[in-house]
Amino acid sequence: MADPSSYRPKPGQIPDSPGVYRFRDEHRRVIYVGKAKNLRQRLANYFQDLAALHPRTRTMVTTAASVEWTVVSTEVEALQLEYSWIKEFDPRFNVKYRDDKSYPCLAVTLNEEFPRVQVMRGAKKKGVRYFGPYGHAWAIRETVDLMLRVFPVRTCSAGVFKNAARTGRPCLLGYIGKCSAPCVGRVTPEEHRELADDFCDFMAGRTGTYIRRLEKDMMAAAEAMEYERAARLRDDVEALKRAMEKSAVVLADATDADLIAVAEDELEAAVQIFHVRGGRVRGQRGWVTDKVENVDTSGLVEHALQQLYGEETGDSVPKEVLVPALPEDPDAVSQWLAGRRGSQVSLRIPQRGDKKDLMATVQRNALQALGLHKTKRASDLTTRSRALEEIAEALGLDTAPLRIECFDISHLQGDDVVASMVVFEDGLARKSEYRRFQIKGFEGQDDVRSMHEVIGRRFKRYLQEKERTGEWEETPAPTGPVPAPQDAATAPGAAPGPGTTAPGPGTTAPDLDAEPREDDGRPKRFAYPPQLVVVDGGQPQVAAARRALDELGIDDIAVCGLAKRLEEVWLPDDDDPVVLPRSSEGLYLLQRVRDEAHRFAITYQRAKRAKRIRSSPLDAVAGLGETRKQALIKHFGSVKKLKQATIDEICEVPGIGRRTAESVAVALASAAPATPAVNTATGEIIEEDDGGSTT
Repeated sequence: MADPSSYRPKPGQIPDSPGVYRFRDEHRRVIYVGKAKNLRQRLANYFQDLAALHPRTRTMVTTAASVEWTVVSTEVEALQLEYSWIKEFDPRFNVKYRDDKSYPCLAVTLNEEFPRVQVMRGAKKKGVRYFGPYGHAWAIRETVDLMLRVFPVRTCSAGVFKNAARTGRPCLLGYIGKCSAPCVGRVTPEEHRELADDFCDFMAGRTGTYIRRLEKDMMAAAEAMEYERAARLRDDVEALKRAMEKSAVVLADATDADLIAVAEDELEAAVQIFHVRGGRVRGQRGWVTDKVENVDTSGLVEHALQQLYGEETGDSVPKEVLVPALPEDPDAVSQWLAGRRGSQVSLRIPQRGDKKDLMATVQRNALQALGLHKTKRASDLTTRSRALEEIAEALGLDTAPLRIECFDISHLQGDDVVASMVVFEDGLARKSEYRRFQIKGFEGQDDVRSMHEVIGRRFKRYLQEKERTGEWEETPAPTGPVPAPQDAATAPGAAPGPGTTAPGPGTTAPDLDAEPREDDGRPKRFAYPPQLVVVDGGQPQVAAARRALDELGIDDIAVCGLAKRLEEVWLPDDDDPVVLPRSSEGLYLLQRVRDEAHRFAITYQRAKRAKRIRSSPLDAVAGLGETRKQALIKHFGSVKKLKQATIDEICEVPGIGRRTAESVAVALASAAPATPAVNTATGEIIEEDDGGSTT
C-alpha cells in the first residue's frame, strides 16, 4: 500500500486551470481518471489526511503510485477528454456502466445502395440509422410487419437479395406486396431510397403527414370509384395507426426527449433511460454499475450522459434531456451535448406536469432493475456460499453462519418504539421466521437499552424452549440479572411465529395478539439459535447485545454490528472495526440482512403510528362497532360536535340505544383533549373534523 505523500506533487507544480488527471499504480496502469475546473484545488483534495477521505477514495490513493494531468482550455474539452480516457484505459476505480442485457434496435442501413430494415444488436455502425432500443426483438418485428404495407422496404439478407437478382424472381414478400422488390428492378434505387427515407421519417415521429396523405388519397380513390385501391389505402392507414398504438402517447406536445433516472445504494447503482420521440416512448434501456468511486447522484448522471451520448451525433442526441439531478457543471455538459447534436440541448430536472410524472415512472423502473439485479445476485448458490465463508473468515468464526438473525430499532422521536428480527438461512431470507417487538421495559428514545431488551427477550424465550424440550441435562445459572419484560411471543403486538408470512410494504400486518400454533396445537417458539446475531449500529449496540447474551449465560453465539455510515463491522470488545472490501460478497450479504431488518422495523413502526393517529375516544366504548361509530360521526359531523350533544340527541341516531348513548357520553367526557394539529406552512391550528383524528 503506497503512501500518497510519496508521490504528491508540489503545490506550485499543479496549474489552476481546467484539465483532466490520471492516477497510475506501480505498474503504470491508469486506475482513475477525473476532470476538474481547477486542477490545483481538486488534486489537493486527494492528499488530505487518509482518515478524512471516503473509504473508496482512500483505497484509490493508496493503490496509486503517481498522478499526472493534462491542461485543457475549457470545461467542455475536459469532459470530452475524460470520456475518451475512460474508454481507452478502462480504469478500475471509475464508475463504468454495463448493460444488464443486449438491447435490440431497429436499424435501416442507409449506407447501402438498397437500404435494408433489420434488427441489430451491439455496437452501432456508421451510416446506419437506428431506432430504439426496444425491450424485445419481437416488438420490432411486429412493428416492421405493419409498416411494410405502406413502406415496402427491403428486409432480406445480402445472400437472398443476390440470389433473387440472379434468378429474376423476388422472395415471398415481393409477391405479397410487403417488399418493393428492387432485386428484380420493380423500383429504381432512387425510388427505393425514397421509401427508406419515408420509413425513417415515420419512425422518427413525423407520423401525421403520412396518415393525412393516405387518407386524402383514400378519399380521392373513393370519389373516383376506385374502391379496391381505396380499401387498400384504408388498410394501410389502419396498419400505421396500429403501429403507432404500440407506443402510447406519454407527452402531448410531441416532445423529443430522453429521460434518465438513477436508483442507488451504498455499493451499486442502476440507470434507466426512456427514449421519447414525437411524444411516444420509442425505446428503453438500462445499466447497472458498482460504485467503485466516491460518487453521488449528480456524478452518476454525468457518467450516464457520457456513456449514452459519447459516440452519438445529430438527431441521436435529443433536444431535451431530463435528469433527476444536474451534473456538477451543467453548463459544460449542456455545451458538450449541443456539440454532439449540432444544436441547442436542454438539460434540466422536470418540475411539474406530464414530464415529472413520466420521470417517476422511469424512476420506478430503475428501482425495479436494481432490485432484480440484487435478487439474481443473491439467488446464486456459489455467491451465497462465498459470502458466508467471507463473513466467517472476517469475524473469526469456526464455521459459516448458516443462520443469521438481525435486529433493528425503529421509532419516531421516541414515540412508538419497536424492534424487528429478520432471519436469513443459507444466505436467503426466511420470512416465516421474522419477529416484531414492542419496547415495553421503558418509555422514550434509547436505542442501546432497546437493543438490550429485545435481545434478552428473544434469547430468554429460546432458553425456555430448550429447557422445555429437555435438551439440557441441567439448567445452567445465568451469569447476571435476567431481564424480565413480557416475552415477545406472548405480548400483545408481538411478532408472528414461524409459518406466518412477514408483511411486506403495503400489506396489512397479521393479528399479533393471536399466538401462532404448530400442527399439533402447541404454540410455536423461538426454537432455533443463530450462529450469528447482527445488530444495526456500532459499538454501543453491539455491547448491549453481547451483555444481554452474557446475562443469559449464552456464549456460543457470535455478535457483530453493521454501522451504516461507513459500512463498518463492529465486534464486541474491539476498539477498531472490521473493514470488508467494498466488492466483498460477505459485506453485500450483511447489508441485505441489515436493510431487510430496517425495512421490517420501519413498516411496523409506521403501522403503529398510523393506528395511533387514527384512534378516537369512541374506541373506548364497549360494544360500539365500526358501523355505529361511522353513523355517529356522519350524523353529528365530527367528534367535537358529538361531544357537545346531549344523551337524547345521541339516541336519535339509528341503532343507538339509551345505554349506548350514555356510554358514549361518558367516554367523550372522560377523554383527554387531543393535541391540536398545526399547519406547518401557515401556522394555523387545524380543528378536528373527523373520527377523532386531526388532519
